[in-house]
Amino acid sequence: MNQFEKNIQNKRNDVIDSGMGFVVSFGFFATMFIIATVIQVIGR
Repeated sequence: MNQFEKNIQNKRNDVIDSGMGFVVSFGFFATMFIIATVIQVIGR
C-alpha cells in the first residue's frame, strides 16, 4: 500500500467531479455556439 492510499485527503465520489467538469465544459461550448449563431444571424 502506498502513502497516498493511507492518507486520503478527499473522500468525495469522483462521479460528482466528473459530472461537474462535463457540465461546465458543455456549458462553455454551448455558449460559444450560441454567440457564434447570433453573430451569424446579425451579419446577414
